[in-house]
Amino acid sequence: MSRYIPENPNPKSGIIPGSLSFESVLSAVADFKAPVFEPGGSMQQGMYTPKAEVWDKEFDPVMVILRTVYRRDVQSAMDRYTAFLKQSGKFPGNPWPPYKKRTPLHPSYRGLIKLLHCKTLHIVLFTLLYKILMDHQNLSEHVLCMVLYLIELGLENSPEQESDEEESAGGQERCHDSWFPGSNLVSNMRHFINYVRVRVPETAPEVKREPPASTSSDGLASSQNSGTAQVFSLVAERRKKFQEIINRNTSEANQVVRPKTSMKWSAPGATPQLTTAILEVKESILSLLIKLHHKLSGKQNSYYPPWLDDVDVLIHPEIPRYSHGDGMTAVERILLKAAVQSRLNKRIIEEICRKVTPPVPPKKISSAEKKTLDKEERRQKARERQQKLLAEFASRQKSFMETAMDVESPDADIAMEVATSEQHVSEAIYDCVICGQSGPSTEDRPTGLVVLLQASSVLGQCRSSSEPRRLPTTEEEQVYPWDTCAALHDVRLTTLQRFFKDSSCLQAVSIGWEGGVYVQTCGHTLHIDCHKSYMESLRNDQVLQGFSVDKGEFTCPLCRQFANSVLPCYPGNNMERSLWQSHSNKCMQDLVQEVEDLQEQLGTFPSETNLSKEMESVMKDIKSTTQKKYTDYSKTPGSPDNDFLFMYSVARTNLELELVHRGGNLCSGGASTAGKRSCLNQLFHVLAMHMRLYSIDSAYNPWRKLTQPSQDKNSEQVFQFTQLVSEELPEVPVLYRDVSSLLLIQILTMPQPLHKEHFTCIIKVLFTLLYTQALAALSVKCNAEDRMAWKESGALKKNTSSGEKSWEVLLGHVISELSKGKIYEEEETEELAVVNPDSVECYLQQFCLPFLRITSLLQHHLFGGDLPSCQEDEEFTVLASCLGLLPSFQSAHQFTSASCLDWPVPAFDMISQWCSELASFAGRHPDQVKALLIQEPKWDLPRLLQLPENYNTIFQYYHRKTCSVCTKVPKDPAVCLVCGTFVCLKGLCCKQQSYCECVLHSQNCGAGTGIFLLINASVIIIIRGHRFCLWGSVYLDAHGEEDRDLRRGKPLYICKERYKVLEQQWVSHTFDHINKRWGPHYNGL
Repeated sequence: MSRYIPENPNPKSGIIPGSLSFESVLSAVADFKAPVFEPGGSMQQGMYTPKAEVWDKEFDPVMVILRTVYRRDVQSAMDRYTAFLKQSGKFPGNPWPPYKKRTPLHPSYRGLIKLLHCKTLHIVLFTLLYKILMDHQNLSEHVLCMVLYLIELGLENSPEQESDEEESAGGQERCHDSWFPGSNLVSNMRHFINYVRVRVPETAPEVKREPPASTSSDGLASSQNSGTAQVFSLVAERRKKFQEIINRNTSEANQVVRPKTSMKWSAPGATPQLTTAILEVKESILSLLIKLHHKLSGKQNSYYPPWLDDVDVLIHPEIPRYSHGDGMTAVERILLKAAVQSRLNKRIIEEICRKVTPPVPPKKISSAEKKTLDKEERRQKARERQQKLLAEFASRQKSFMETAMDVESPDADIAMEVATSEQHVSEAIYDCVICGQSGPSTEDRPTGLVVLLQASSVLGQCRSSSEPRRLPTTEEEQVYPWDTCAALHDVRLTTLQRFFKDSSCLQAVSIGWEGGVYVQTCGHTLHIDCHKSYMESLRNDQVLQGFSVDKGEFTCPLCRQFANSVLPCYPGNNMERSLWQSHSNKCMQDLVQEVEDLQEQLGTFPSETNLSKEMESVMKDIKSTTQKKYTDYSKTPGSPDNDFLFMYSVARTNLELELVHRGGNLCSGGASTAGKRSCLNQLFHVLAMHMRLYSIDSAYNPWRKLTQPSQDKNSEQVFQFTQLVSEELPEVPVLYRDVSSLLLIQILTMPQPLHKEHFTCIIKVLFTLLYTQALAALSVKCNAEDRMAWKESGALKKNTSSGEKSWEVLLGHVISELSKGKIYEEEETEELAVVNPDSVECYLQQFCLPFLRITSLLQHHLFGGDLPSCQEDEEFTVLASCLGLLPSFQSAHQFTSASCLDWPVPAFDMISQWCSELASFAGRHPDQVKALLIQEPKWDLPRLLQLPENYNTIFQYYHRKTCSVCTKVPKDPAVCLVCGTFVCLKGLCCKQQSYCECVLHSQNCGAGTGIFLLINASVIIIIRGHRFCLWGSVYLDAHGEEDRDLRRGKPLYICKERYKVLEQQWVSHTFDHINKRWGPHYNGL
């Protein structure tokens, strides 16, 4: 096709000479493979691949082997050919030669066929077959392929007469070796060779002083076989002779006389003295082939002559179009052809098959498997030695205690032994990837997880509408930011701070929707002291690419994944989780009291150990990861309430992001999405240690408001009146508090590790509050007639035994209590379409599902165990059962969400107390009482802006658009793909405080992460903190290729696959791991 390649295009007309012929021929023989986005951050160029019929009819592997210069090109072609064979179902394995039916040889090359019937070649083939059968280490599978190929080629081109011309052919060859009687391969294949002479050291055991009388099966005298057979030295001797011929001039080479075989030749510098030894062989080529078939199959008597069952095989042998096969197939073809051409060969093959029963060769272990087994064995031995040393130390400690304290009780000894053994067995073992040592994490020498801390605003981009947002391409289109998750939570916190006490507001919500800290790990661990040494070596290294050691950045020593901190592993054991999961028979009231007592225990400041220092250090790293504006929400700057809010919000951010990575629900079940790469358990220990240092006043402890009804209603009214008179802002009502935030506060302020029974108790109490919030939100959505109907029907069933577990009764009571205030006097804003029992039940379950998902993930990380998989309509039931909320005797057909309720105190008293707080607030601010009720919209997953199909639409609108800051047309315009903001790339006119506009926008929009489309280049640029990289383009031409900088001017169309990859990397926070070509931007973008 080289002559069809277009050259010298006409720049005026655009017509390329020969382009029509080239395109037609190229489309006929090849398919275009679109460019692929590689995980390393680069784009693989599009290429043409041969069609299936070209591989089938035109491709000749032998020609490729002979005509290709580099071995890698041959291997690449054979790999693609093998993939085609497997894909088309023609052959499942690696093909062997001959790959196809051989075409007739050109008459000019018929003389080369004589080489196939040369006794010297037959000797070499016999020698190689014997070595392969004996597992010689220097012979590869490729050598066996070539040996079988030459034998089969010789059989296909054998002379018609077997023995008539043997003597004359042998004379013409001038070969005095008596291995074989003639030069015909068909007859030589059945010739048995009994003994051969080999050159071995004199000390070798193979040396025999007296040679046998004959060396071949036809009984020739030994004098005739004196020149026979240095099997392993013959080739070397002749190679030496050929080298001598090459070194001489032409005239000398013509006078060379063949040296006698009795000459002795030894390699120069060889220390051992070689001598001639006699080796017993007693094999023929046919017997070697049959034994080789047994060896390749791994079975005795694996070869069975096919003509014994079907004689027609010899008369009409099938010649397949493809001759790929493997070693056994090639041997079977050769034996069949040998039997077809000679009756003697057929008879000898049958006799050999009746006699030969070779042993099955031992199974070989590959080097990779051997290395894995050795590594596991060494690790097991190291752990055994460690356990032995620990046991020895324990025994010495025990003997010392017995001597010093005079312990005489045998029961105490047994208890100590059991405790010591359990302690050693259950310790969690970590492998340091730097020093290679394995051991537990201790207070003095802690082990840590390699983690990457990064600020994230991905959660804040969730929207309640499932309709995708489009990139504005006209003046009428705009992207409004106030319907995002971050905007709604920010408005809610600001509203709460207007009407309620600031410290109470900061415990009623979670932050982190914008600028939250996300923690991820590669799963590898190392000692903290080893990490410090590693960082010191990186500082001394002058060649650093893409990261700053001064800012704590490094790459994992094992997997080279980007990281910037080490999260200490809390000293514990593997048995710890199972101990805390033991079933408890305690009543609900006892568990509630135990939780309250544990919360009132003040957290002590940790002792000055290496572990506590590292926990404080990593907490500082977490705080410094995000900007101060995302951590300081208090009215009083520097208030400790900010730190308290920030710490439990970090846990909330990581749980919510894992839920997003799972698709927004837990229907898929299973373990964590990253398997062993989850670091939330270690993160919870760090957060809990610091949150325990903050004490909550018992009078304002939310746990008491959730579990203890007010004793004196009059005193409560007096207290509320005093607040009203003194104009002191009240506490946030319980029904206005975020239940997921309360869960994390309760869990992280408890002593760690947490007992499973206390965890379940907290969930049950908080679920009663969540259910009451759902009923209150539902009552607001109903109209006046529906509220009156539910109020009356609930009052009738209130005195029944199951009244506390009936949503109808509870809803009627909530409406009755809230009617005492001015909550229902405002206009109805939104009503349910249909109010019936089924729709109410569905609403209540959807309201509670986000809390159940977060709680299930928290339980999974704290106590282990996989999450069960389920269908979407069964998610509520499965999660409630997994958390212990659903009674085990509950049947599926009578299930209601209210059956999960377990009230620690009378339900109607608690509901009345909670609703009275709302009624009191409604009396002062009736316009805000409904707006602050918890409304849980169904947030859609975070997504980037939807781009138009044609890039020209974007280019025509933005390349002349003026900047909203400097009101000028930017030289390098760019647009944010997260929010649609138009910015100036490298624009000095929009520079603020030494930050250019793109860098500044990445901090405001994505907390340091920005995704920008460069309008004049059609490529995407990623900003991550102080670094940036070119990601590539999501717009390709008709051939699937990029047009960076728009130099070719081809029409570009959106590649949805690439854009989906970009969006997935943004959501999963993997820009740092996948893209490798990073560089500092110095705030100049």
